[in-house]
Formats: sequence, C-alpha cells, structure tokens
Amino acid sequence: MYVRGIACEHSPVTSPDAERGAAVHGGPRILAARDRPRGGRVSVTGRRIAALPPTSFFVISAIFHYLGPSFAVLLFAHLSVLGVAWLRIASAAVVFAVWRRPWQLLQRLTRRQRWVLLALGVVLAAMNSLFYLAIDRLPLSTVGAIEFLGIVILAAVGTRTRRNVLALALAVGGVAALTNIRIVNEPLGFAFAFANCALFMLYVILGHKIANSEITNTHDDAASTTLSGIDQLGAAMLIAALVATPFGIGGALPAFVHPSWLLWGIAVGLCSSVIPYVADQLAMARLPRATFALMLALLPATATVIGLVVLGQVPTLQDLLGIALVIVGVALHQNRDQP
Repeated sequence: MYVRGIACEHSPVTSPDAERGAAVHGGPRILAARDRPRGGRVSVTGRRIAALPPTSFFVISAIFHYLGPSFAVLLFAHLSVLGVAWLRIASAAVVFAVWRRPWQLLQRLTRRQRWVLLALGVVLAAMNSLFYLAIDRLPLSTVGAIEFLGIVILAAVGTRTRRNVLALALAVGGVAALTNIRIVNEPLGFAFAFANCALFMLYVILGHKIANSEITNTHDDAASTTLSGIDQLGAAMLIAALVATPFGIGGALPAFVHPSWLLWGIAVGLCSSVIPYVADQLAMARLPRATFALMLALLPATATVIGLVVLGQVPTLQDLLGIALVIVGVALHQNRDQP
C-alpha cells in the first residue's frame, strides 16, 4: 500500500482466513527495494508510521469522525445543512486531488474496481449529507449511536467465540442506552439517522475492498505494484463531490463571499473527510473487517464526549452508562490471533 511520502505494504485481507484475522500476523513490512518508488527510499517517517499499531489509526479516526461534524453544527447557523455537507465533501476532494492526484489510477483499474469506486463515491456523498441532516435535528450522541447499530451485523459475521458474543452484547446494550429513541418527537431526524446508518455499513464494506485491493503492473513501473487504498479513496471523494454538487452547491454559495465561513467549511472537510478516512484506510488494511466493525462501537462514546465539549450537549446518567458498556465491550473483544 503506497501512501505519498510513505512506502509500506499491508497484507491484503482477501481470504476467509484473512477475514478471521490471520492476515494481520506480523503487521506491516517495509517494501523491498524493487517495490519502492523509483529514485526514492523509505523515509524515517514512513517507517515510524508503518510500525504503529493499527488501533492507533482507529483512535485518530474516532476522534476526528465527530470533531469535524461538531464544528459543522456551529456552521449551520450561517449556511444550509446541505451547503455545509457540500463544503465538507468538495474541500476534501480538493485536498485529495492535490495530494494524491487520484485520476492517475483510472488507466490501471479493472472494470470491477471502477464500479467499486463509483459506488463508494455515491455512498460518501449520500452518507455525509444524510448525517448532517440528522445532526441538525438530533443530538450528536444519538446519531452516533444509531450509526453503529447497522455495523454490529458486520462485527457479528466474524464472531465465533463466547467472549466475542459477550463483547457484542455489551456494545449493543451500550448503544441502546445511548440512543434513547424518541421517534415521536423527531421522526424525520431518525429517518435520516437510520438511512445514514445503512450507508455507513456500506462505507465499511467498500472501504475494506479498496484498502486490501491489488492491481497487476501494466506499465513496468515497480512503484505501481500495489494499488493504494488512499489513492482510491481520493478518487471516490472526487466522485462524491460531483454527485453532491447539484444538491449542495447552492446552499454553499454564501460562503464564497464570507472568507471565514469558507475557511471554516474547509476545516470541517479536513477534520471530517480527510484525516478520519485516511486513518480508516490505514486501519482497515491491517484489521479484519469484523474487528474494525466492533471497534467502531467507540464512536457513540466519542460522539457523546465531543458533543459535550464542543456543543454543550450534556449527557445523562443513561448516556454515561451506555458509554461504559460500549468501552467494556470493545475492551473485551479478542482477535483470533491474540494469545
């Protein structure tokens, strides 16, 4: 897997054994000289990042996953919800375009890989827009809890031990406590939240596909041996920007005459769709899908904390109980490759 400035290889999770965690034995390894970018060496920074445990990337993702949206909620006072969503997606697309130049992938992709990127782009556009429509009507912690409920199915797919069954039960119980559903009060908000939940599950599935995909070298370029999931993510974000433009650009236009709003929107894009998604790719490349999905149970707890600090949304005792159950469930979960 190539990260610009970083040359590291992750074992692709493509087999049943890999899905159960066998592919993550030994972690990342620095590419051999023949696989390194021409004229370059693996940087010290690259070696250090490659040596980090995959859970560290997930922690970064968990923090920024809701930090950016909490800033977006504050921006709703000046721009429409879909306008803020468009700024998030478009600014992230620009960052990926400058950083990764993802259009260079097109000639090296198979037809199936192009369809995966197209699907991921559409999912990103719809998921981000629905998420913002939901947090405009519901507390961030509630939306975060609902967002997790769908992917518990993904975690259950890889669960085979009593310990992991108990971990899932605790995590689901924590999410249920955090959700505290009151559909009668805000039915549309919950409709948006559950739709976002379904799309978030698709994001995890498609994200794993691009994080662990390879491509046959067709141009005798040693640097092209492994197809970078982050490059594919950048391409998908460009597609997402095109999909979201008809629905969101009108609401974002006022930001172009208010530089502070525009900079705010760009910061939301960096915090919401660049940092966490890149961290997700680095984690997905080294964690089985079931393990990654269960770790996402931390997101409702993260949403509750950030909602308190940034938005002043004070959690109840029931919320705190839910957070505790989620954390215990995640801590209890065990990979198959663990002793």
